[in-house]
Amino acid sequence: MITRSYFSGIFGTSPFKPLQEHMSKVVECTERLVPLFDAVAREDYGAVAEERQAIADLEDKADDMKRELRLHLPQTLFLPVDRRDLLELLRLQDNIANKAKDIAGIVLGRELQIPAGMVEPFMAYVQRSIDAARQAHRTVEELDELVETGFRGSEVDVVQSLLEELDRVEKDTDLMQIELRGTLRSIEADLPPVEVMFLYKVIEQVGALADLAQRAGSRLQMMLAK
Repeated sequence: MITRSYFSGIFGTSPFKPLQEHMSKVVECTERLVPLFDAVAREDYGAVAEERQAIADLEDKADDMKRELRLHLPQTLFLPVDRRDLLELLRLQDNIANKAKDIAGIVLGRELQIPAGMVEPFMAYVQRSIDAARQAHRTVEELDELVETGFRGSEVDVVQSLLEELDRVEKDTDLMQIELRGTLRSIEADLPPVEVMFLYKVIEQVGALADLAQRAGSRLQMMLAK
């Protein structure tokens, strides 16, 4: 459990530091999907179970951080940032970790198999969705600098550039999802129908990681506009 004194100390340094640390834990959570799907490709479901547990443990830690941050976030911040915006950004970050945990649960519960011809593009798709979470993290890391400059000047340009890149990454995942769904559609007649249904679901859920990361970026963009 994270203590009050820990958060009091961190808030004394930066009101954004706990938010940034939470996002760092969220990204760790998504990154474990790579070894999880590597294990799926090997059909090593013992390793899949270990990776799912690792993701669940990281998601639990992120949940603890979220709860403590909500409890200890000052009611009034003498900053050009609305407390509600910070809480909404926190909620969006939390949804990313939850989505990674959901994906891992489906994969393990179904002992999902990825058709051999889909493994390589699927892994690239997973990696690109994780890239979106990492890019969202980079934007959140700029909050301190934004406040120091009063949400003006060259730092705003830096953040806008990061957000534009986040949009590009998310669009990449949209295109990759379309291609993967097309590949699956071309071979689905040769696969068990229930497996096909869950493959489509996992493809959709991996894409949702990038969507959620983009939403976090959009929230930050709204903060810039205020």
